[in-house]
Parts: sequence; C-alpha cells; structure tokens
Amino acid sequence: MRGPRRSGSITFRRPVVFWTGTALGTLGAALHLPMYIEARSMHYHMAGMRPDATMNIGMAVIVLGVGLVLWGLLPPRREKPAPADLRIRPLDDSRLRPAHMGLIIVLTLAVTIDVMKPTTLSFVAPGMAAEYHLTSPLHPDGGLPVALLPFFGLLGTVVGSLLWGTLADRIGRRPAILFAGVLFITTSVCGAMPSFTGNLVMCFFMGVSAGGMLPVTFTLLAETVPTRHRGWLLVLIGGNAALAYAITSQLAESLMPQYGWRILWLVGMPTGVLLLLLNRWIPESPRYLLLAGRADEARAVMERFGSAAVTPARTGPPAGPRTAEPGPRTESGTRAAPGSAAGTGSRAGAGHQGGPLLLAGLLLLALSVGIVTYGFQLWVPTDLQRMGIKDMDADRILRNAALFGLPLNVVAALAYGFWSSKWTAVGLSALTVVPLVCFTVLGDGVADRRGLLMALLAVPIASIYALGAITIAYAAEIFPTARRGGATGRVAGLTKFGGVAMLVLTLLSLTAPELGVTAAAGAIPLAAAVLLLAVAGVETRHRAIDEPLDVRPRPVEVP
Repeated sequence: MRGPRRSGSITFRRPVVFWTGTALGTLGAALHLPMYIEARSMHYHMAGMRPDATMNIGMAVIVLGVGLVLWGLLPPRREKPAPADLRIRPLDDSRLRPAHMGLIIVLTLAVTIDVMKPTTLSFVAPGMAAEYHLTSPLHPDGGLPVALLPFFGLLGTVVGSLLWGTLADRIGRRPAILFAGVLFITTSVCGAMPSFTGNLVMCFFMGVSAGGMLPVTFTLLAETVPTRHRGWLLVLIGGNAALAYAITSQLAESLMPQYGWRILWLVGMPTGVLLLLLNRWIPESPRYLLLAGRADEARAVMERFGSAAVTPARTGPPAGPRTAEPGPRTESGTRAAPGSAAGTGSRAGAGHQGGPLLLAGLLLLALSVGIVTYGFQLWVPTDLQRMGIKDMDADRILRNAALFGLPLNVVAALAYGFWSSKWTAVGLSALTVVPLVCFTVLGDGVADRRGLLMALLAVPIASIYALGAITIAYAAEIFPTARRGGATGRVAGLTKFGGVAMLVLTLLSLTAPELGVTAAAGAIPLAAAVLLLAVAGVETRHRAIDEPLDVRPRPVEVP
C-alpha cells in the first residue's frame, strides 16, 4: 500500500482525492450562477423562481465534492508517539523568517475573507427584506422577520467554532483550515438561492465554515511563530477584521446598486479559491505533529521555521517516590523552580483562587464581543437607514468609520505584544465601553450630528474586532497544546453566542432593537469583564506557549 504523499514538506494522505473534491465543489458552486445571471433583467431578484436542473446537479456535485475533500484531508496513520518530555525550543530572539512571513500573509488573507462573511449579514439584510417581503424596521408589515438570516448565520458560527476546534485537535490545524476554505467556496451559493428557506440553510453552513477559521488560525500561529512576536501578530491579524468590515462596506456601496444584494455572497467563491491556491504556505503545527507521532514531518516544519525539538538530559535518580515535586519543564527544557510562575500548576487557573475569576473575565469578554459585534454593530446599517440616512450614505459612513479606526488596531497589537497582554485587554475594553454608553444616552438623536456619529462608531467598529482577536489570542496562549484547538474554539464560539442571544430577543419582538438598546446590552457585561480581568488577569507576554501560568491573585498594579 502506498504511503502518504508530500507537497513540499506538507503531507497529504490522499492528495488526488482532496483536489478532486475541491474541483467538484468549485464546479458545483459555479453551476448555480446561470440562474443568477438569468435574473439580470429583474435586477437579480430570484424570489419565486424554481431551481432548474443545472442548480440541482450543482448541489449534488457540491455534496460529493465536500465529502471527498474531508476524506482526502484525513491525516496519515499514527506513528510512534514522541517522548513525553520532548519540547519544542523556538528561536525566540531570532527575526521572523520568510516561512513565517508567508504564513502571516496567507493567514491574514484567510481571516479577512473569513470575517467578511458574517459582516455581510448586516449589509444584505435590507435588500433581502425587500425582495422576500420580510419584517424589518424598514418594512414593518412584512412576513417572516429578516432577523432569521443573521440568527441562522451566527448559530452556524457557534457550531463551527466548537466543531472546528475539536477537528483541529483530531485531524490537525492545517486540514481544518483547508476544509473551511472549501466550504467558503461551496456555501457562496447562498447568493443564488431563490427561496428564503434556501438562504437560511446555506447561511447556516456558511456560518459553520466561517466560525471555525479564526480559532484554528490563531492556534496555528500561536504554535508556530517565535514567542517574542506571537502576541502582537495574533492581535494584528485578528483585529484586521476591521479592514474586512471596510472592504465589505466598499463592496456594498460599489456592487449592490448594479448587481443586487446577492453579489456579496457570491464573492466568496473566488476568494475561497484564492485561499486554497496559497495552501503550500500553510504548514501543520509541529507541536500537533509531535503529539500525533509524526516526528519526521515535525522536523521538516521546524527546520523551515527555525525551531528545534529537544529532550532534556536527565541527571537525577529514576522516577520514584518524592517528598517534593520539582517544577515542570519550560519550553527551553529547563526546570522551573517550585512556586515560580512556570511551576505553579499544569493548567491555567488550576488550584488557585484567581483561576475562576480569570475564566469568568475571559468568558464575559468573549460574550461582550459577540453582543457588540452581532447585536449592536449588526443592526447599525439598518438603524442608520431607519433614522433617515440613505443606504449608500450609511455604507459610506460605516466604511469611513472602519478606516478611521484601523490605526487603533495597530496600537492595540503593539501594546499587547510589547507592553502588556493583560492591561491591553483591560484598557481597550474600557475604551470600548465609553462610546457604547454615549449611544445609550444619546439614542437616535446622534444621527443629527454626523461628525460625532462617525467618531463614536469608529471606536467600537475597530476596537471590538481587536478585542475579539485579543480574547482568542489570550485563550490560545493559556491552554496547553493538546487542548488548545478545542478550548480556543469554545471561547471563539462564545464570541458568537452573544450575538445569537441578542437575535433571539430580536426575533421575539419581531423587529431590530434600537441603537441605544443594543449599545447598553454590550456595555454592561463588557464593564464587568474590565473589573474581573483587572483583578484576576495574568500576563502572557513573552511567555513560552506551553509554560504553565501562575494565576494567584495579585495586587492591581498598572505597569
């Protein structure tokens, strides 16, 4: 039987099966375009049209292709496990290598494409409500509520975050990313669905693929880049979502007037293909490979990225009864002194009073990110139109607000990586609370002051994406390798769950909540997260990725 084949230093178990499935998935998505083009004379309104034979064949081809892709991405059979005390020693003081730069560029593109999908929900909602005669603030006498669309999409992101995190721990970080990329292509057919029900189903699966990408990319980056560059890169790439928001706003302004709201979904097809074509710059995590017993592949990846696997020499007596347990090994292979930061527990929060408070603060921060992103920010385009601002003006205001806020993301990334991970999270959270309180107090009256409106929108639009990146980066730095993918996925899922909870309330009232209401809903838990993290947060800056943390309560001191 033939063994796994390689692409460079990256192993595919069944490369022909993977690429065949990818080609079939892309073909199936392309077969949905004829009906969309056919609706050109009706300004691409497809409501009421029945799927033709080409579209039905395309859907069947997609199902077959996705199945083949997953089969092709299954990892090689497990080899001999690595020694239990084997550690990866990164060259922490070295410069970023070309391999790192290629990985960073590709994953930045992946995150941007990924975030554009849920961001699109807010821009397609007005046009979808008009075409399907749905109930919305702009069409109060419609049928089903338009809020069902973001509800199904965000529910999919929650499922995707949980599923992809577990998938990354089972089959690998790289296969999970590539599988999400294939789903980016196939679920773009949401834009060609003629029925609202079809849109809901495909939007759910689109959410599943989008929800899984961010935690897996963060896990891979945390396990690959040198420690001294890890923090700022994680936040910069994750906070780049503000750029995705600006790009989506620009696409909405330039494409929707001519091609309708559906075009924003269909752009997922070429962007997904681009991501897959750049796959060779996405390595597998060497830490995962060692845990999976694939030592040869791990060495190849480590050679490219300037790392080394070390087995510390044992100078003491054989293992046996001891009166005192020495501290665990750090990533460099040395013993941490008992009671030191590296020698107090094998898990974040284990056995210390600060653990539950730290976990509560992290979870509240994740919940707040979801509420602000998908409760407050999701409805901003609709609320601006409801307040009398024309749709194109609303898109332009949001695009400019996102662009003005981009420098904030750069500052947050540098502060997280080179100043303090803990106090950057606390400070940025507190900064985000301020405009939310202003929106709560001013309500719809802020629409009369365009300059103030743009200034207040710029902070949460930029900062909430940076906070989302900080939340997931913080989780990726705390949890150990064996559980990092799943744990980071659960935290990422909670960032979406806040939006799902807000949408449930929206569906119960059958209308979009007002700007002041959604702002208040995000400000309250975010303020609570600020207090908890200020008291119980821990510093992860420049910490080796698998070095245990000391999370005992400390006095609140700003560095």
